[in-house]
Amino acid sequence: MSIHAPDYVRRIAPYQAGKPISELAREYGLEEASIVKLASNENPLGMPESARQAMMASVGELARYPDSNGFELKAAICRKYGVPAEWVTLGNGSNDILELAAHALVQPGQSVVYAQHSFAVYALATQEVGARAIVVPARELGHDLDAMSAAIAPDTRLVFVANPNNPTGTFVPAPMMARFIDSVPADVVVVLDEAYNEYLPAELRFDSTEWLRRHPNLLISRTFSKAYGLAGLRVGFGLAQGELTDLLNRVRQPFNVNSVAQAAAVAALDDEAFLERSYEINMQGLQRLQSAFARMGLEYVPSFGNFVLVRVGDAKEVNERLLRAGVIVRPVANYGLPEWLRVSVGLPRENDVFLAALAKALGRD
Repeated sequence: MSIHAPDYVRRIAPYQAGKPISELAREYGLEEASIVKLASNENPLGMPESARQAMMASVGELARYPDSNGFELKAAICRKYGVPAEWVTLGNGSNDILELAAHALVQPGQSVVYAQHSFAVYALATQEVGARAIVVPARELGHDLDAMSAAIAPDTRLVFVANPNNPTGTFVPAPMMARFIDSVPADVVVVLDEAYNEYLPAELRFDSTEWLRRHPNLLISRTFSKAYGLAGLRVGFGLAQGELTDLLNRVRQPFNVNSVAQAAAVAALDDEAFLERSYEINMQGLQRLQSAFARMGLEYVPSFGNFVLVRVGDAKEVNERLLRAGVIVRPVANYGLPEWLRVSVGLPRENDVFLAALAKALGRD
């Protein structure tokens, strides 16, 4: 029997996640405790204790379905960002928000605009709805917003913009982003993906929710997987005016964020001390990695996230040597960057282990 499926589904290359520690241990006969994983932009501090306690307090209700509307989590988000509950969509990670936008707004054959070297899920979300991708060439490995604006076609329904961008770590300042959003036609939705926003220095931070009040076609995507340390719980959210939020919720699965994740996210959102420590550890780690790359004569992209993109030459071979040394980083050949590796910021010891292994892998120890 032949199973029928649309060609655009059969052409999808499934998302390749970072290699788990347990998998590397099995493959190379390594002790899990000796492995350093700097591949998935996770918070090296782990989850906040406040979230852990909230999570454990919630387990007594696991026989019941979670609150489909996420009342408590939405209320916490509203307090934090000053928006009404009708503007909040909860997601199974921010990836869910990106895919909800594609499913709610784009028909097969219509177009979606995103930048070269931007988050892989933009391409996946586009392809899974049978849409046409308009991939705009990067400028200095970042977004060329003028070119992206010019690339919008009559059938374009979505534009994805990551700021800071993954995997390159580049950042577009607020005035430039505001001008870009102003330039987009009112019938085209801009998805502003701010997964790494909490890692920005204070002088670069801005309140993107102010733009929501002027732009009914703006959707802001945020996550608890990075600075908040809840990657394993899969919880994110989108902010948009009521009409757009209503459309997203029409295609959202009713229980897409589980009750444990909701409880942990409420606690994490209010844990300013943990967030500040995460920021400080990340800034120190960025400085350590980038300074070491400079001393080693390696090209890298100054990062505004919690990772650094570094050029190592034969990245496939260097990555294999790192794996054998018990260090997991992220090759980015699938992003059109075959000579580069993306390295997440770890704890000081983890950064040092990686740098020593990298020097050896490059023959510079």
